[in-house]
Amino acid sequence: MKLYYSPGSCSLASHVALFASGVKFEVEQVDTKAKKTKSGKDYSKINPKGYVPCLETNDGHFLTEGAVILQYIADQASEKNLIPKAGTWDRYRAQEWLNFIATEIHKNYSPLWNKDLPEATKKTATERLTNRVEWLNQQLKPGQFLMGSHFTVCDAYLFTVLNWSRAVKFDLTKWPNLMGYVEKVTNLPAVQSALKAEGLTK
Repeated sequence: MKLYYSPGSCSLASHVALFASGVKFEVEQVDTKAKKTKSGKDYSKINPKGYVPCLETNDGHFLTEGAVILQYIADQASEKNLIPKAGTWDRYRAQEWLNFIATEIHKNYSPLWNKDLPEATKKTATERLTNRVEWLNQQLKPGQFLMGSHFTVCDAYLFTVLNWSRAVKFDLTKWPNLMGYVEKVTNLPAVQSALKAEGLTK
């Protein structure tokens, strides 16, 4: 498998999942503005959507949506229990989490990256994100992962987007429970490996 990624972006979740899965994989960095890979390939021909992540599978297929890529990676190493078995209620709950993270957390961070955003619009975006994070904080049990005592790809995704908080000046310290969760996930070997591989930590 080959992951096309951009350091620190949402593709970090897929990178974490790959390390956690133990499967063999390659990576290639992408300049999403120039639409070029580090080796000089035209990324728009690999993924016409233009964004990351993109996963090239061993049988030549391309997946281009993070929540789906995470499930695919997890299913390649079912023995690691990175996602519950397909068809079970736990799997649907995991998919529910992935969808919530994608649409209610990830997308609500997006406006905060825009430096030209009017203050009124930024305030509205921050309030919306705060409401979602407040609910999320209430769902998390101290010392637990999203699906309970076991790390899953849902945690890889949530960690990735929450990790943007400092960069966009969104204060998570008002939620100690959530801060504890981020610290717990940060210290996992697969997360540390992905952060190091992307040059985000020493």
